[in-house]
Amino acid sequence: MMLMHPFINEEFVPDLTWFIGQFDVYDREETLGAILEVYNPENKRDRSELIVKYGLNLECLSYRHKYVLVRFLGDKLNDPDFDFKSLFEIDEDCAGSWPRGEWYNLQSPKEFLQDVYVLAKETWKEDLKKAALEDPSTW
Repeated sequence: MMLMHPFINEEFVPDLTWFIGQFDVYDREETLGAILEVYNPENKRDRSELIVKYGLNLECLSYRHKYVLVRFLGDKLNDPDFDFKSLFEIDEDCAGSWPRGEWYNLQSPKEFLQDVYVLAKETWKEDLKKAALEDPSTW
């Protein structure tokens, strides 16, 4: 068995863009962009609110998906060679944009994801506990 992607009939492969993709405002500058531009991702309080209110608002994911994503993020945070800055880079040819200039040059992208990790473990605590009681090989 395998954990399936929530939208397509393929195996779910964890990706950190699940945690930051909700902040992409391309083609939504006047709606989501207007809401998010008041937050500064460099400000600890703003960042916490952004993450909890928007970044972790992933109702499409099951408790199993959340568990896999949090474990994946934990592994990446422990990898000294992982390039967190690249997650926030948007190619010129890519349809994507951040709500404010600070997003393009975060002082510490890893710190942003460390906050995501801590807040995800807190916000999704019950889901993570439930998944931890199961054998992932049966998914």
